[in-house]
Amino acid sequence: MAVEGGAKCVKYLVFFFNFIFWICGLALIVLGVIAQVTLHNTAVLKGSSAAAMVLIVVGVIIFFIAFFGCCGALKENHCMVTTFAVFLSLIIIIEIGGAIGAYVYRGKLNDLVSEEFERMIKEYNTTESARKAIDEIQSEFMCCGANSSDDWLNFKTSHNSVPDSCCKNVTQNCGIGEIHNDKIIYTKGCQPVIVDHLKKSVLWVGVGALVIAFVQITGIVLACILMRAIRSGYEVM
Repeated sequence: MAVEGGAKCVKYLVFFFNFIFWICGLALIVLGVIAQVTLHNTAVLKGSSAAAMVLIVVGVIIFFIAFFGCCGALKENHCMVTTFAVFLSLIIIIEIGGAIGAYVYRGKLNDLVSEEFERMIKEYNTTESARKAIDEIQSEFMCCGANSSDDWLNFKTSHNSVPDSCCKNVTQNCGIGEIHNDKIIYTKGCQPVIVDHLKKSVLWVGVGALVIAFVQITGIVLACILMRAIRSGYEVM
C-alpha cells in the first residue's frame, strides 16, 4: 500500500535529501583529498594523514549509502530505509568523532611540528629525505629553521651558516656565513607559519564534517518518519 498525504511528501523529501547526501559524500571526499594534499605538501607532517584518509573513506561510504535511501524511498521499502537510517547514524558518529579528533590534533600541532622539525634539522647533513623536506619547506614558506635561523648554529663547524634554501635569492653557498644577515636570508622560523597554515586547514575540515553531520541528522529524522508511515501502511493491509 503506497503512502499518502504528508507521508508521501516525506517520501520525496527523503529522496531529495539523499541527493544532498550524495553531494555530502562528494564534499567529504574533496575535503579529505584537500587535507591529504596539504599534509603531503607540508613535508614536516607527511606521516600524519590518517584523519584525511578517514574523511575520504567516509565520503565513499556515504556515496553508496545514498543508494539505499533513494531506492528505499522510491520503492517504499521499509528494510532499505531502515538500513539507510542505521548506516547514516553510524556515519554521523564517525564524523563527530573525526571532528573532535581534528580539534584535539589541532591543539597538538605545535608540539608535533616542533619535534619533527628538530629531528630533520639534526639529520639534514646525513639524510637526503630530511634535507629535501627542509629545503622544500624553507623555500615555500620563506623561512629559516624551526624558530629562527639560530636553529642552524650547528649546520657548519663555523656556527655562522645556514642551508642555501634559507636565502631570499637561492644560489650555491649563499647561506655561508650569513646566519644573522636578514638582507640575504630569511631569519624568521618556519614553525609558526606551518602551524598556522595547518590549523586553518584542520579547522575547515572539522567544520565541514560537522555541517555535513547536521544535514544528515535531518535526513535520519525524515527517514524515521517514512519508516513509520510505511509500517503503518503494512499494518492497514
